[in-house]
Amino acid sequence: MPYYIYKVFSFPIRRLEKLEQHQAFRDASARAKALRAASAPEEAGAIKMILAENELQAEDLLSQLRAPQPNPQDD
Repeated sequence: MPYYIYKVFSFPIRRLEKLEQHQAFRDASARAKALRAASAPEEAGAIKMILAENELQAEDLLSQLRAPQPNPQDD
């Protein structure tokens, strides 16, 4: 399965922009880190890497909002 690298924008609407696709984790991870380092802090969008069977599944997984992790200090 390939690794996809996307730029995820959340404002004003959630939007995904496919940047690259890699077959090996090491290549995809290194490239995602390089893209994150090269982007300016004030630049909109986050660089995300995801493993998926195809582009459609990758975009579906990235579009789902996950529940926040429970905070043990909330008890």
